[in-house]
Amino acid sequence: MSTPTDTAGRQFDLDVGGMTCASCANRVERKLNKLDGVTATVNYATEKAHVTVPEGFDPQQLIDTIDAAGYSATLPPPPQPEGGGGQPGDGASSSNAGQTAADRELEALRNRLIGSAVLSVPVILISMFPVLQFTNWQWLALTLTAPVVVWAGWPFHRATWKNLRLGEATMDTLITVGTVSAFAWSLYALFLGTAGTPGLKHEFTLSVAPTDGAANVYLEVAAGVIMFVLGGRYFEKRAKHRAGDALRAMLDLGAKDVRLLDDAGERLVPASTLKVGDRFVVRPGEKIATDGRVVEGGSAVDESMLTGESVPVEVRVGDDVTGATVNASGRLVVEATRVGADTQLAQMAKLVEAAQSGKAEVQRLADRISGVFVPVVIAIAVATLGAWLGAGFPPSAAFTAAVAVLIIACPCALGLATPTALLVGTGRGAQMGVLLKGPEVLESTRRVDTIVLDKTGTVTSGDMALVEAWAGEGVDRAELLRRAGAVESASEHPIARAIADGARAELAGASPVVGGNLLVDGGDDRPSLPPVADFVNLPGRGVRASVRTSDGPVEVTVGRNLGEMPADLAERFDAAVSAGRTAVTVAWEGDIRGVLVVSDQVKPTSAKAIAELRGLGLEPVLLTGDNEVVAKHVADEVGIDDIRAEVMPADKVDVVKELQAEGRVVAMVGDGVNDAAALAQADLGLAMGTGTDAAIQASDVTLVRGDLMAAVDAVRLARRTLATIKGNLFWAFAYNVAAIPLAALGLLNPMLAGAAMAFSSVFVVSNSLRLKGFRSKAEHVGDGAAEHVGDGAAERADDGPADRVKEGV
Repeated sequence: MSTPTDTAGRQFDLDVGGMTCASCANRVERKLNKLDGVTATVNYATEKAHVTVPEGFDPQQLIDTIDAAGYSATLPPPPQPEGGGGQPGDGASSSNAGQTAADRELEALRNRLIGSAVLSVPVILISMFPVLQFTNWQWLALTLTAPVVVWAGWPFHRATWKNLRLGEATMDTLITVGTVSAFAWSLYALFLGTAGTPGLKHEFTLSVAPTDGAANVYLEVAAGVIMFVLGGRYFEKRAKHRAGDALRAMLDLGAKDVRLLDDAGERLVPASTLKVGDRFVVRPGEKIATDGRVVEGGSAVDESMLTGESVPVEVRVGDDVTGATVNASGRLVVEATRVGADTQLAQMAKLVEAAQSGKAEVQRLADRISGVFVPVVIAIAVATLGAWLGAGFPPSAAFTAAVAVLIIACPCALGLATPTALLVGTGRGAQMGVLLKGPEVLESTRRVDTIVLDKTGTVTSGDMALVEAWAGEGVDRAELLRRAGAVESASEHPIARAIADGARAELAGASPVVGGNLLVDGGDDRPSLPPVADFVNLPGRGVRASVRTSDGPVEVTVGRNLGEMPADLAERFDAAVSAGRTAVTVAWEGDIRGVLVVSDQVKPTSAKAIAELRGLGLEPVLLTGDNEVVAKHVADEVGIDDIRAEVMPADKVDVVKELQAEGRVVAMVGDGVNDAAALAQADLGLAMGTGTDAAIQASDVTLVRGDLMAAVDAVRLARRTLATIKGNLFWAFAYNVAAIPLAALGLLNPMLAGAAMAFSSVFVVSNSLRLKGFRSKAEHVGDGAAEHVGDGAAERADDGPADRVKEGV
């Protein structure tokens, strides 16, 4: 996917062709960064250059600079016109084009590998085993080796020639110098020396003994090294292709066709033609074509692709739905609110690709090392050659050691160590609903020791729920719920909605539908509440309405300060308030008949998530605008000791600064607009994807699931990815450090050096692919682990339950 070439951002993601190693990427990056006002990051694994240019800069200069460096580049296509609900804007087409080119390149590489293997294996076997060396075998070996060196090795030689013309050396230079030297020496020995004599026996040994150089051929070295390096590069490229599967799969999730609803009725059109405001029909089992709002119908929507949560989410008229999720049951009519590159799916894909295209600090170190590594290796090889000759060994022995140094030192594994792990790690995170905005996040997660948790919408659901109902003496509990729920159903206040919804749910589960008091909605088995009349809001006290019952209309009041309560109800009321919950009373005919208790519910996985965060070495801090009592009640329930209560939204950033001033490295998890500044201030900001856009934009990590266990997964995955990168770098460095002296001392045959060098690259990529098996901790919590929290939760984050009651229920 490519970043659109809009004039506001002036950012480009260029596809760079012709790079064969990390040194190539480092060289292209240096060339681009020399341009005035240009900042570029080139990633060898993704073969992309992410470039930021100043206003008025001609993008063609980027292409010309890369061409002058000996490589090729293409600009992204212009952005599509508004539309494209099913595919994430221009990114999908760009990705498909890139995938086709990558497939062609992979196929060409495979053909060269197969050809070189067919020709090289006989040469290696004949050269290694004297028993197979028939008369004039060396001439057959020459015939088989020549096409391997010239045709199969042509990509290396072409890259070397381009670099030499520009006065630079890359890892391809090492391969070309080594294999061409071996082949040229063999030609000299065969035509001008004694190696072409019939009956020549060529013993294969790991040690180097003084011999007549004119009698030795190194055809197996030239053929074998090219075969092994081609093999290594083929498996690297195929693994890189696999590592990007998560991003490509994400781009392919969208619906291809949609049932557009207009004056002519329903008609099937391409999803890419949708525009904001269009209405479309989604039948059971179909994908929702783009982000929108339900305007008709109700259903359960499977959001597992987005949140990782297996339990479908109930949606009704007015609820938002996300493109690429699946309608599980009823018929929906949806009005498109975001299309193309603006959809949540497209934004997720952009975040993933941005993370894969960036560079962590450890990668920048590897790039700096690889930039000077090649000249140093060539110098070591020349020094080895001179040392052996100066010590009196024959030229063949000196040549063997020098070529082995060139081959074994090729640090392809070094260039792959970081980007392949980033590719796999960020792709796996996207599948789990954890989006890392950049590789720098990896370094932050390693250092974090404190995690600040916003209470509402993060630790708790952010939605009020009816948790207790106490009926007074002689009052039927079901009748209490029925009457109170009926009055509250006429109010839009959050506490009123909680009481009405709780009453409906309990009545549906506890009692059958009976005449008079309970009515039935058409087509819905769930009982409704009695109708009300003469609804009145009582400022500072509550609400009142006339409720129809089997005994006739009854005036019912729900709220606070409604009179003196019976002793048993007063005790229940005080206990609820002491526990930090919201308690309201229900009265009719002049007497208080019951107490209802409403509370913001702790998410089912919050306590386990906080225990897991402690296990990761993070000290949790609860941050809330609610009063101390409410905060302590929630903190006790989930196991948090450090509480910062009654914090105004503008002061949240000060709490983070205070913790940082104490020497702590702080992570912050939040979801509201009021959390954005604190998320930006924190060393690591994690935003709930169910929260507001402002919070998500200010964060370093987006947690698509509205579940605190996602924060645990984010920290674990980031640390595992960083550990994999460091492991890769260790083996790449250790391999070269250990092998170069062996080669210089003549203890390593050049052909074995080539095989070992190729194996090191395959090992690094394979080690990175192990991240695809990373498992979420949430998978062990059980169904319903994460709750769906609406965007409205963030808007209710500022005021606590007590404040809402004062406003009137």
